[in-house]
Amino acid sequence: MTDHELVEQARSGNDEAFQDLIEKHYRTVQKFAFQIGVHRTDVEDITQDVFLKVYRSLSSFTGKTFTTWLYSITLNAARDHMRREKRQRRNVEVLKEKQPAKPYAELGSREASWELHDMLLRLEEKYRIPLILHYFHDQSFKEIGDVIGKSESAVKTRVMRARRQLKKEWEKVGVEA
Repeated sequence: MTDHELVEQARSGNDEAFQDLIEKHYRTVQKFAFQIGVHRTDVEDITQDVFLKVYRSLSSFTGKTFTTWLYSITLNAARDHMRREKRQRRNVEVLKEKQPAKPYAELGSREASWELHDMLLRLEEKYRIPLILHYFHDQSFKEIGDVIGKSESAVKTRVMRARRQLKKEWEKVGVEA
């Protein structure tokens, strides 16, 4: 069966047709994601994400070449992933630079992790949830806004305030440790 026929059947609710599309193109998506720079340990996650997006977007497929559409979705998913990874690495570096050396020197990493966890739990929920979603679950400010029903700018403000509060608390631990 052609891709076009499989797409049409999948649109009408035929799960087997969608499964056939996945089986036909799974390796192609994996290969393309790897070739454009997705780390090999993340290729599987990206591939699954691509097919989830394909499933959700089948109704918007305009009938162009399916593989062209699939490559476009793969490219966007890979770019999003790589941006998140880069942002996460940058955030870790910024946090390392802003953190005083004393707590890391005097607290074991396990103890520091528990201390950070306790500090997070002491934050008001309106600050804690956006901070956790952004830094520990790689959610964008817009995505967090969708989750908590706030604007993107409100989320940015809450994350900034949460970071400021955590920094103050962390500095206290550094002084007390």
